[in-house]
Amino acid sequence: MMFLAVAPQFLCGQETASTETYPFNDPSLSIDERVEDLVNRLTLEEKAGQMMHNSPAVERLGIPEYNWWNEALHGIGRSGVATVFPQAIGMGATFDEDLILEVASKISDEARATHNTAVEHGYRRQYSGLTFWTPNINIFRDPRWGRGQETYGEDPYLTGLLGTAFVKGLQGDDPKYLKTAAAAKHYAVHSGPEKLRHEFNAEASMKDMWETYLPAFQALVEADVETIMCAYNATNGEPCCANKYLLQDVLRDKWNFQGHIVSDCWALVDFYEGHNVVETPEEAAALGIKSGVNLNCGSVYPSLVEAVNQGLVTEAEIDEQLSVLMRTKFKLGLFDPPKNNPYSQLSAANLDTEEHRALAREVAQKSIVMLKNDNALPLKNDLSKYFITGPNATSIEVLLGNYHGINPNLVTILEGLAGAIEPQSQMQYRQGTLLDRPNANPQDWASPNAENSDATIAVLGISGVLEGEEGESIASETFGDRLDYNLPQNQIDYLRKLSEAAGDNPLIAVITGGSPMNLQEVHELADAVLLVWYPGEEGGNAVADVIFGKVSPSGRLPITFPKSLDDLPPYEDYSMEGRTYKYMDAEPMYPFGYGLSYTNFDYSDVRLSEKRIRKGKSLNATITVKNSGNTRSEEVVQLYVSDLEASVRAPKYQLFGVKRVALEPGASEEIQFKITPEMMELVNDEGERVLESGNFKIYLGGSSPGNRSTELGIAKLKEATFTLR
Repeated sequence: MMFLAVAPQFLCGQETASTETYPFNDPSLSIDERVEDLVNRLTLEEKAGQMMHNSPAVERLGIPEYNWWNEALHGIGRSGVATVFPQAIGMGATFDEDLILEVASKISDEARATHNTAVEHGYRRQYSGLTFWTPNINIFRDPRWGRGQETYGEDPYLTGLLGTAFVKGLQGDDPKYLKTAAAAKHYAVHSGPEKLRHEFNAEASMKDMWETYLPAFQALVEADVETIMCAYNATNGEPCCANKYLLQDVLRDKWNFQGHIVSDCWALVDFYEGHNVVETPEEAAALGIKSGVNLNCGSVYPSLVEAVNQGLVTEAEIDEQLSVLMRTKFKLGLFDPPKNNPYSQLSAANLDTEEHRALAREVAQKSIVMLKNDNALPLKNDLSKYFITGPNATSIEVLLGNYHGINPNLVTILEGLAGAIEPQSQMQYRQGTLLDRPNANPQDWASPNAENSDATIAVLGISGVLEGEEGESIASETFGDRLDYNLPQNQIDYLRKLSEAAGDNPLIAVITGGSPMNLQEVHELADAVLLVWYPGEEGGNAVADVIFGKVSPSGRLPITFPKSLDDLPPYEDYSMEGRTYKYMDAEPMYPFGYGLSYTNFDYSDVRLSEKRIRKGKSLNATITVKNSGNTRSEEVVQLYVSDLEASVRAPKYQLFGVKRVALEPGASEEIQFKITPEMMELVNDEGERVLESGNFKIYLGGSSPGNRSTELGIAKLKEATFTLR
């Protein structure tokens, strides 16, 4: 066999004790040939090590160490300085797949830059690799889930749309090399409770699986996502990382997924410490291999050596799973000369650039949802006096959300507002109240400022110390979940004081957080309410841009805000009955897709290309949108489809189209959606997608259908019906 004379330093800058080269180093060979050669040269111990997230170097073969664990939920996380974009739920609120594709493309620029810079200096630590365990495309089915902020919301269509854009941006479009490797997580039925996640069994019907929990994962597999992360919990009686139906029957056989599967971190330990399906690490390692888990984040796969000795698994079975994993390394170009790879030129100069910072600001602007405006906004930026107050006005924590990066110029909301006013204006700040508990000092020197200020802006809400992942929410007594739907009572009490002091002067409530919360009293007390999520490094500037009218708010809610948790099924119940906009019967506080603007949009009647169609045919729905106000703004036009004669329980209506349109005052634009057979399909009780004859209704407008949207100021959606024969 011919060996290449490739200098070892070309192997991505690796430091190695080997001076010999091998066929797996030859870029002219096929990936299959290179993988086979590499795997055949490894000992059993080395194979086990290469299937760990912190895979060690194999110096005799010139293979450097590689850590597979990296995060990029809304920017490079837990590594060096990077652009911090708005949290995923905020990106969901943009309803803008083109914008999210651009975000992910910038993130992957920074990913390659971070990796190249680290390797150049000999660093190969965790969070320096090119394999990113993002996006989180679980369905945010219940507002109590603390990690719901990591998702794009409650809707499978929107989640699949934005998740696909994010994957494409991360993985790039080079015909040979992956820019980075993205991961769809957590496969598949996973959304709390956080405290129980290592032992919990989520029970979901086949109908709910295929109507709600699986479509976004299927969309990302069809978009060639490189990695699937299996979840901690069990689904329908089997741990997700050993679930034959999910991993083999659906993922590999039905969807033909070709990438690798990674366990959530220490999920294989849960096989014997949580789910109790095996008794030892050796049995857990064997079960992981036999279930098709290619990469173990955790501590179990070193036990593969003893598992082989005990006859629990064969080396040939390990080779099969390792070969799948190694393909990813070759696709990333980790064994090729850097000169071959178009992404090897990215460097520290590509980190947190002005262009990236401007994009972070744009995303934050478009993510902000105006929930109420009683003619209070926008404010002029040259008023005599502004009073800024609240526990989150100066908080860096509320800019970040979880799985965040760091940045030397994080713009707090106070800083953004202060930077936007004219020099002759006065601005005062007092925190006024603590985040989640009453003040120890009863003296109130803060709220009286609202009386002599032209406008008061109270920055309230929650932060990552109250909601998030199991071990990160250090102020949460419920492991990051929010089992109390209310804002902390001290914040409401303080807002009431501000309202009384402000009198006729406008009181603006700016709410931070990553999940629905009870804002009924906030809605009553404040003249305007802005939901700003966790808005990233440019969050303060984006909030100021909206408050002072530099841009009109255009964010939309990617999740329903119920009036009370009493309107929902129990948290542990994974049935979709009574959940999300598609199945809830109770009237929400704020509906899915809702968000106000500084202008008004008028819609013409819907025009259908056909009123009656045959199965397998499509039709077009056309509508004209006009900006009938005085402010340039963007409208998020939403298409919903409803099956009026379904033979089984079906969603009341479901989102199947989104188009953002920017309109100057008085301008209009014709918008067209294609209604395809897939939008008319019904998921039956066996989880099968079927197409039934009958009548269908479509809705077009600026929110989800329902009376509540109209009550809150959204023009009634336009409707049209057609018949499928």
